[in-house]
Amino acid sequence: MQIFRRSLTVTACMLALSPAISAAPSKADIVAMIKADVAEIVAGINAHDPDRTTKFDAADVVGMEAFNTPIMSAKADKDGFVAAFKESPSWRVGMIDETVDVADAGDMAVYRSTYHEDSTAADGTPMTHKVSFLAGFKHDADGAWRMHWYVVCAQERSHKN
Repeated sequence: MQIFRRSLTVTACMLALSPAISAAPSKADIVAMIKADVAEIVAGINAHDPDRTTKFDAADVVGMEAFNTPIMSAKADKDGFVAAFKESPSWRVGMIDETVDVADAGDMAVYRSTYHEDSTAADGTPMTHKVSFLAGFKHDADGAWRMHWYVVCAQERSHKN
């Protein structure tokens, strides 16, 4: 009888856990989530909204961009966007292509993209250039996906649009 109860208890536990196990998002679901998050970041940049732009930052996010000192926190990232939006009020970005690679464990993803940055030079000339963006997202303990690091690298010098 005790073996039967133990077996019944194990079976009940397995049944109780099975919806949670089967509810884990697929790689395709994770790819879609990360792309949607980055679309929200791009929308935040284009709206010059620093809160929206940094809403997926981990507290300890590290950001690296050529010719700039690396940022080492979400606060520093937000402060950098506030300054950039003031310095370049015409700055906008537009996606060209994007790819997301998800780890087999489903707990990390690497986002890669190319986009163009458009702005206006001090003399009013419309300028543009292509940029590569690489970012690491992690599924944190609280269940949220956050960007823990990113690298921005210009592919070309700014030129007339």
